[in-house]
Amino acid sequence: MGTDPHAGPDRAAGRRGSSAGQDADFARRLLAWYRVHGRRDLPWQRDPTPYRVWVSEVMLQQTQVATVIPYYERFLARFPDVRSLAAAPLDEVLHLWSGLGYYARARNLKRAAERIAAEHGGEVPTSLEALVALPGIGRSTAGAILALALDARHPILDGNVKRVLARRFGIEGDPGAASVLATLWAKSDAVTPPTHAAEYTQAIMDLGATLCTRARPRCDDCPVAAGCIARTTGRTAELPVARVARARPLRRVVWLVLARDGAVRLERRPARGLWGGLWGFPEFATRAAALAAAREYGAAPRARARSLPPIRHGFTHFELEIEPVLVTLPRSRAAVEQGDATWYNSRAPRRLGLAAPVAALLVALEETAARPVSRPRRRS
Repeated sequence: MGTDPHAGPDRAAGRRGSSAGQDADFARRLLAWYRVHGRRDLPWQRDPTPYRVWVSEVMLQQTQVATVIPYYERFLARFPDVRSLAAAPLDEVLHLWSGLGYYARARNLKRAAERIAAEHGGEVPTSLEALVALPGIGRSTAGAILALALDARHPILDGNVKRVLARRFGIEGDPGAASVLATLWAKSDAVTPPTHAAEYTQAIMDLGATLCTRARPRCDDCPVAAGCIARTTGRTAELPVARVARARPLRRVVWLVLARDGAVRLERRPARGLWGGLWGFPEFATRAAALAAAREYGAAPRARARSLPPIRHGFTHFELEIEPVLVTLPRSRAAVEQGDATWYNSRAPRRLGLAAPVAALLVALEETAARPVSRPRRRS
């Protein structure tokens, strides 16, 4: 029996056509669902300029929408455009970011704004290449900015989108691996429709955030559940493949809380590293080192040092245990600002960027100072 030399290519073409049809169907179903159930009144959707979308996309990296909204509204009220952000002191930017975490995002946002003001006339560039060249903007963030603000077709690949695509199309392997990432980008590009880019981009992000969640996905409500490989094979808990969790090591540090005249000493942390560029208490590896430093700051040789309740703070790769040690210095003349050190008074606070544990400790110190001192009753 003879063989048909065109059989192989024809079948391959048929498979490509079938795949293209499935990809188009995926987008159609997702858009239809979004027009009924999608989120369309988020603050950055009300006037989706490239600047407003950019700020929202940076804030939303590794942070939930509900957490971001009040930060976003305060940030935009103070920095309504690129020029105001570029001209602002870094401390003010970090102050408005305090508590949102991942502070490198804020520093990069400020640096990028300065670049845009200097190189692009204060207008966020509208090409993918120019956006990706800015600090803190990767391919997915750049694509989201252009799609959501300008309705320009660009695929995106944030965490929610990776999860949706890995489950729906059965994409195996660690999403962080280069080969798997390339497959996910190719699929994201294939399913992104030629029109309605803004709606589609918001739709696939919404699907991952509200239905195709990491735990307990609502498959029965999913508009693209038909043909979902993870669902039909019972593998929604396995896709995308999770990285092997490692035990987080515990680090211990001592914070020296120097109090004088109703104020405490804060120092700016190095730009790189943990809480880079924020203000915090002088930090030491041991209590002995902290007390030795206290004497250098003017504490009496036998000054009383009081340990405050320990603070535990979790990071992605480790746990931090903080022992705050309070030392009261002698009264002095007016507190002097010293560049990267300041005497901070909670009753007249400066607008500084403070990490969440620092801000919480300042509140606790203020509450302790405000409590009335209990005096022993006199005997009658």
